[in-house]
Amino acid sequence: QVQLVESGGGLVQAGGSLRLSCAASGRHFSSYVMGWFRQAPGKGREFVAAINGKGDSTDYADSMKGRFTISRDNAKNTVYLQMNSLKPEDTAVYYCNAGSDFWAVVAGSYDYWGQGTQVTVSS
Repeated sequence: QVQLVESGGGLVQAGGSLRLSCAASGRHFSSYVMGWFRQAPGKGREFVAAINGKGDSTDYADSMKGRFTISRDNAKNTVYLQMNSLKPEDTAVYYCNAGSDFWAVVAGSYDYWGQGTQVTVSS
């Protein structure tokens, strides 16, 4: 069993930056693919980024490439999402999740997820 707790969300002006963190409890953190998804009001859940267990392979949604960076620290059981050049359309609840297969996580199939953290970008 893995429990995920996100933090770092908040209100930021367009063009600003935020760094989200997701702390995981449980064993074998480094064996999990970790991902970030987001859900804006009235919209479905959208893939943001994923990273493999070693941290040497990542994938991003096209609209996030060049602006967002996913990373992980397996010693701290934590995954991060650095978000730069934020836009009002990035406003959403951001969820951290964990799964065993990289492309399954990218496709939205994962085993564990957190409660989410709100990111609001003002224009």
